[in-house]
This record gives sequence, structure tokens and C-alpha cells, in this order.
Amino acid sequence: MREVTLEILPGERKAIIGPNGAGKTTLFNLITGVFPASSGEIILFGRDVTRWPSHKRTALGMARTFQITSLFPKLTVLDNVLLAVAGIGWSKLVMWKPLSSYRKHHETARRLLEAAGYWDRRDVEVRNLSHGEQRQIEVVLGLASGPKLLLLDEPAAGLSSGESREMAEFLKRLDPSLAILLIEHDMDVVFDVVSSISVLHFGAVVETGSCQEIQKSERVQQIYLGTG
Repeated sequence: MREVTLEILPGERKAIIGPNGAGKTTLFNLITGVFPASSGEIILFGRDVTRWPSHKRTALGMARTFQITSLFPKLTVLDNVLLAVAGIGWSKLVMWKPLSSYRKHHETARRLLEAAGYWDRRDVEVRNLSHGEQRQIEVVLGLASGPKLLLLDEPAAGLSSGESREMAEFLKRLDPSLAILLIEHDMDVVFDVVSSISVLHFGAVVETGSCQEIQKSERVQQIYLGTG
């Protein structure tokens, strides 16, 4: 990465776009603490977290999803969410007590699934969901820690056009106070969900603006859309 300056405000929906190899996932790994930063600062909610490990950033209010679906296919939708909820607290260290005994975990899981429109499908095994539905459940798991900032790494990856539209509508229904930073190649999803876009090219942010400004940018068309 080369002198990247990026800002996202509470409740903002921002996308990072760019051609393959531009450094988008690397940037996410730096923001979330997967990779150490060799220079610069990462400020999260007013605190310098540049040297913090990932779990401390999560505890402060950051969450992330990945490109590859990592659900437990033979478990139900509810059990997958319960595991995510349990994984952020001390109960994950208790092996002798069943999840069913944690009332607050169930209350949290129910709230998340009701908000996402999946409570009526809570007992369905994940393997019986469509790929698009599984990707939506991935986002629900990302919300298990109650984040104020959610980073989504290509949530529409591998989806059909219809599933991509459903994902966009799903993301638009999320809590408006939640800040979302999105990496996505599906530009229909990007333009439908976010209000601002940063374009990454060879590890540097070359342009930032509204969706309309980015659509009209000749520079973006040349480096990202391959025209000019």
C-alpha cells in the first residue's frame, strides 16, 4: 500500500473498487489487523489501533466478513448464529455447558435473525439454503459482535444477478447507524448500496467521490473499466 488515506464516518456506506491486484483485500487485512502496518496510523473510533491485534479491534466495534463462505453446512441457521454470538464472549471457553443454557445468546441470535428476515428459517440446515442466502447469513454472523463498523469483502461474489439484487436489498435494510466499508466487483451492487467510492490502483487511492462522480470519471474508466 502507498500512502492510503481513507475515512468512513458513522452510518456511512463506502465502497473500495479497483482491478484485480489493486490491493483491496490487503487493505482490509491492514485495517483489521491481519497484516501489520509498516507505516501510517489506523484510527478506530478515535483510538490509535495500528498495533492492536484483530480481536481487540473487534472488541472495540469492528467486524469483517470474507470472500469465502465459512458456515457450518450441517448445522441449522440458528446454531450457526449461536456459535458466532458465543464466540465473542467468555462462554466460548466453557466446554461442559450447552449453548441452549445461555438465554442471552438465544435472545441476541433471535434479534439478529428477525432483523435479517431469517427467524422463520432458523431450523433449516445451512446446506439447504441457496448460495445467496448463505452469503446473507455470513453477514448476519458478522453482526454477532454488535459492531459499529462492518467490513464486507465481496459479499456478492459468486452470486447470480438475481441473488446480487437480493444481497443489495439485504444490505440496505441493515441498521442505518452501522458504517459499512465494502469491497465489491459487482458495480450494480456498489451503486445501489453505497454513497461514496474510493478507487484503488496499484496499492494507492487514485480517486474518491460520490457514485455519480466515479461513474463519470475518465480516469476510473481508463484504469478500472479498461476504456480510453
